[in-house]
Amino acid sequence: MGDKANAHPGAAGRATAADHPASVRNVVLVGHSGSGKTTLVEALALTAGAVNRAGRVEDGGTVSDYDEIEHRQQRSVQLSLVPVEWDGYKINLLDTPGYADFVGELRAGLRAADAALFVVSASDGVDGSTRMVWEECAAVGMPRAIVVTHLEAARADFEEMTRICAEAFGADDPDAVLPLYLPLHGEPGPDGHAPVTGLIGLLSQRLFDYSSGERKEAEPGPEQLPLIEEARNRLIEGIIAESEDETLMDRYLGGEEIDLKTLVQDLERAVARGSFFPVLAAAPAAEGSRQGLGTVELLELVTGGFPTPLEGEAPTVTTPDGEPREVRACDPNGPLVAEVVKTASDPYVGRVSLVRVFSGTLRPDETVHVSGHGLTDRGHEDHDVDERVGALSAPFGKQQRALTHCIAGDLACVAKLNRAETGDTLSAKDDPLLMEPWQMPDPLLPLAIQAHSKADEDKLSQGLGRLVAEDPTMRLEQNQSTHQVVLWCLGEAHADVALERLRSRYGVQVDVVPHKVSLRETFAGKSAGRGRHVKQSGGHGQYAICEIEVEPLPNGSGIEFVDKVVGGAVPRQFIPSVEKGVRAQAAKGVAAGHPLIDVRITLVDGKAHSVDSSDAAFQTAGGLALREAAADAKIHLLEPVAEVTVLVGDDYVGAVMSDLSGRRGRVVGTEQTGGGRTLVRAEVPELEIGRYAVDLRSLSHGTARFDRRYARHEPMPLQIAERIREQSQDA
Repeated sequence: MGDKANAHPGAAGRATAADHPASVRNVVLVGHSGSGKTTLVEALALTAGAVNRAGRVEDGGTVSDYDEIEHRQQRSVQLSLVPVEWDGYKINLLDTPGYADFVGELRAGLRAADAALFVVSASDGVDGSTRMVWEECAAVGMPRAIVVTHLEAARADFEEMTRICAEAFGADDPDAVLPLYLPLHGEPGPDGHAPVTGLIGLLSQRLFDYSSGERKEAEPGPEQLPLIEEARNRLIEGIIAESEDETLMDRYLGGEEIDLKTLVQDLERAVARGSFFPVLAAAPAAEGSRQGLGTVELLELVTGGFPTPLEGEAPTVTTPDGEPREVRACDPNGPLVAEVVKTASDPYVGRVSLVRVFSGTLRPDETVHVSGHGLTDRGHEDHDVDERVGALSAPFGKQQRALTHCIAGDLACVAKLNRAETGDTLSAKDDPLLMEPWQMPDPLLPLAIQAHSKADEDKLSQGLGRLVAEDPTMRLEQNQSTHQVVLWCLGEAHADVALERLRSRYGVQVDVVPHKVSLRETFAGKSAGRGRHVKQSGGHGQYAICEIEVEPLPNGSGIEFVDKVVGGAVPRQFIPSVEKGVRAQAAKGVAAGHPLIDVRITLVDGKAHSVDSSDAAFQTAGGLALREAAADAKIHLLEPVAEVTVLVGDDYVGAVMSDLSGRRGRVVGTEQTGGGRTLVRAEVPELEIGRYAVDLRSLSHGTARFDRRYARHEPMPLQIAERIREQSQDA
């Protein structure tokens, strides 16, 4: 692996349908924004012969970041699949966005992959969010390798970067994070920086020279071997420590020379089972070159060291009714079980679904069952429908290359599944099944929007429906209390992309308006009111008088109506009318236009007329009585309070707690969760955390995350309540 004597470029070109899971490798690239993931994908595609020059396909486009929004924003905002062929293997490279707002695309890539390449920049190091993803991969045992990029940067130091990676990723065993190659440097330039021109294999002790633009293998000079001796010995010891042959370490320490083939086999097994994490270096190809530095070595690692889909565990599968169902892992002849890991809309093709097949074989033009369950809290309806599969294809930039089939372990794009959404399961029509959905972060940044014009209003509902169908990290809310349409996003960049897609893809122009929280009102003490609705202007008149008493109730009691009328002062048939009028006025509010809650309203007296009294009259009188009672009472304006939990690194606990206090929050407890993190629990008014998703990311340098849930409504401070009342009067 990486030290094969006769490594050669892969077969040129086009990804085809794989014929056996053993020939497939599904690899997701992970790293912070700007680490070089997309550039690396393009360099690997060039080395594999899939593009004619760095990043270009036959029509002149790029293989990744080809979306117009990505061009405008100059960053990846969605998951991209780039399939390449190398040495008889099909490698599905899944390029993910590095920006935290698009973590849903990263989660989809992790779901579809069997191994991960963590791309770190030699000039930027390892950020906190990348460490968190590493820990997630470790929790599920996903094999990983590390690729160091940007070695051309001033002061870039591969050895120092390897040490940083071992510290960041090798908490349990730093000797499990070791380089397979050391870079060779050319003559220093005018700035004193010596460019990396090649690599030397620590196991094979062979030199791989890329200075000519094409990989050439040679014997290292006698002055170069001593430079790698210490790193080589440490690598061999690290490999032997992971070997299943317990005698190997004793033989090595006894001075025996371990066969290179044995070391490579043990290395490949350790990488495949996720117990050893090699570090490699890579750089894009120079203009006119056929191969980028380290790309051949990286492709050899992927094909030789990363696991096949056959080595993964079978997914948890049930029937749509929840009955468990046993499915063999990655059996092309088994029952069809596939999952939609990404959904996109193409202006010419329509809806296109990126699908990972876990069992069975998917073929064009067959009818499949589409099951979507478990995302109702995100605005997605549960659905079970049969749909006809359109064409199968392998994406390559803007091109779609037709496939004849897609076997278990492989990925493909499926056209014209009009009801399928991200996270849905595809199965046989006569044997419907359902995969357990993967975990997605909750969107916690609200974006209140309204149609820009009447024409936009007609298209808004359909556009929003398509948007949330594509992105399960986005939640659509029709808030009945504030009468706002709210799109919940993961951050500002996520929101910007949503608005851009509405405009450019669905032709809907929207305006962003201030987000409102659901305020409430209640009585601070007892009060009484008299409602008199008497109109007699000839003909049939209106006559209703009622007297009520109002008193506050404990939080969460709602509106309680009590009838204490005696002597028939209000006829029995009109008492429900009074209640209806009171409740209608309570829903409108009595002070600042917010619903009234947590009061007992008691009807104590009233008057009626044998001819002019009516249901409508007593409804009106009931509302007037409640308004009069409010005019003579102190009314509390209630704000929603959320229970907030923040998982944050110990270094930022003080800053987070101070910030929560500044938001009128009450910290109710902290607890250590291990791994240098603390869980902070607090109660915070929702008025103060509208932008907390953005502010917390800045405060913790992207290393913290939080959850929130509604706790209760409680009185807000007088000065804030007065300001809101003034704003409502001005409006």
